[in-house]
Amino acid sequence: MIVKETALKGCFEIEPSVFNDHRGYFLETFNQQAFNQAIGQEVTFVQDNESQSTKGVLRGLHFQTGDHAQAKLIRVVVGRVLDVVVDLRPNSPTFCKHFKAVLSGENKKQLFVPRGFAHGFLVLSETAIFSYKCDNFYSKAAEAGIAYNDPTLNIDWEFPTNLVELSKKDLHLPTIEAYFK
Repeated sequence: MIVKETALKGCFEIEPSVFNDHRGYFLETFNQQAFNQAIGQEVTFVQDNESQSTKGVLRGLHFQTGDHAQAKLIRVVVGRVLDVVVDLRPNSPTFCKHFKAVLSGENKKQLFVPRGFAHGFLVLSETAIFSYKCDNFYSKAAEAGIAYNDPTLNIDWEFPTNLVELSKKDLHLPTIEAYFK
């Protein structure tokens, strides 16, 4: 496993060891001991989530507030997505900065997103199955989000905006200024 910290402190890109042969491949998608050692902290995941989406679907930018904040370990099982995280920690030197990476069933890369970040992804392939672990349980009351096209964040989603498909909820997300005035 190769683990690299991104430009956003505490956020890591992970490349698992993949063993290929004529039958296919094998990889260990998660090992608690190796993971904690690689990122230098104890994280215990309590919930796994999975979604299936089609090309152009953008989910995000979402986060959980307060005591319900979540760290996530993200991967794509099938397909390809542009994954984006935004640092929402007001005292961080990278506050309001973002990191993006292409995650796919082919490259098998994972992304560890610490608490205090917003997260979203855009499906680049015809379909994608997106899977992630959370270190805290979901709370509807703590659900929050930021508009994917927030001008302050200035994220280039590398996809035609007229082809982006959003949920009704995501269409009405506020800008980051609603949270940090």
